[in-house]
Amino acid sequence: MVKAWFMPNTVTDPRDENQLNPPEPATLEQLSKIGVLYYYSEKRDGLDKIAKERGYDNNDEVVISKNTLPNYEDKVKAFFEEHLHTDEEIRYIADGYGYFDVRDGEDRWIRILSEPGDLLILPAGIYHRFAPRHDDYVHAVRMFRGLPKWEAHNRSEEADSLPERVQYTKEVLTQ
Repeated sequence: MVKAWFMPNTVTDPRDENQLNPPEPATLEQLSKIGVLYYYSEKRDGLDKIAKERGYDNNDEVVISKNTLPNYEDKVKAFFEEHLHTDEEIRYIADGYGYFDVRDGEDRWIRILSEPGDLLILPAGIYHRFAPRHDDYVHAVRMFRGLPKWEAHNRSEEADSLPERVQYTKEVLTQ
């Protein structure tokens, strides 16, 4: 089952849990309200059903580790910059652990621990970021509709005016 919690706005080390004191858990209902979908599939064959239902026709795999990702520290810093995408971000965690942080409707951070078997779908236009845990290892399957675009738009007035952000804000955050 997904583990998620609200976190402070300022973090010293992104690889730490960064829980509030006292901790404030976040629920699947709270994630759903901001458009974040969660599935669990112990075996990867469960991905085919989800891919078919949601129209994902392309996928690849990435291993985020010091041994496999060139310029690891720079890439991890870039992943942790608050940004959005104009497409959904779909990640199935095959192995390892990481944190996806998403903004809720009140602009608070929710941290989602992503473990093996977890599948997260972040909607287009949501501000988010990613960090591995201290073991610095995540093996993820990425799924797409068509070819991936991979363009991150860091939080800015320009990103706020993108059609996907405007639509996300109108359809999700104002509900």
